[in-house]
Amino acid sequence: MNENDIAKIIVDAAFQIHQATGPGLLESVYEIILVDELERRGLSVERQKPIPVVYKGRIFDEGFRADLVVNGKVIVELKSVEMVKDVHKKQLLTYLKLAEMKLGLLINFGDALIKNGITRVVNGL
Repeated sequence: MNENDIAKIIVDAAFQIHQATGPGLLESVYEIILVDELERRGLSVERQKPIPVVYKGRIFDEGFRADLVVNGKVIVELKSVEMVKDVHKKQLLTYLKLAEMKLGLLINFGDALIKNGITRVVNGL
């Protein structure tokens, strides 16, 4: 399964969750529900996965924690805020570069319309 196939499943799951719960829950609640939904659909999901950072030849085991890594190919960063800022998109792009992955999804469950709360971020495409 490639990154786009995985992303389609993630986006569909996010739509269903938002439709059922609406905006306003804590990010951590959306995270556990999304993990459950994705696993029910046969995907492998790692929560709060530490991603190492290499700086000047030294490896720092925990440079950052990705909210979700799906099938080892797609990073999902979750928000539950009124508005996503450009810094959130830049942060996800940096995560993708450090993890050497191509696709990330920034999902803001706080948006009134979930379709407006999903942003694809690509690295090197």
